[in-house]
Amino acid sequence: MKQNAATRRTGEQLREKLGTILLFEISDPRLDLVTLTGCEVSVDRSFARVYVSCEADRYDEVLEALDSAKGKIRKLLSRALDWRVVPQLDFKIDRSTDQAEAIAEALKVVPETMSIEKDEEGYPIVDFVSLEGDTDHE
Repeated sequence: MKQNAATRRTGEQLREKLGTILLFEISDPRLDLVTLTGCEVSVDRSFARVYVSCEADRYDEVLEALDSAKGKIRKLLSRALDWRVVPQLDFKIDRSTDQAEAIAEALKVVPETMSIEKDEEGYPIVDFVSLEGDTDHE
């Protein structure tokens, strides 16, 4: 969804209100430890895509809980927001944290070539003393 400064502001306002509603008004235990990572609101405020983050093994459970509470969330949003229209909500899983974890795990694996001493340009420094001991080429 195309975003401009105004829709980013309304998205942030919606995210704050949704966070309060999910924290204090919705008592579904399936929504424990769920983080709202972002909201994209259409220009006319009739539609909002809400990104949530949770543990990878709970994706389906969290989406099911959010979909079942969607009506109540919209009703509470209508009271909390001063907008003329309460947006239709589309909840999506934000998988960027999964990607960040995968990158962090990949960075933990250090290749053997990293332990080789290199010059300032990144080329391996060749130990000529050990090469002189090789007499196979004579």
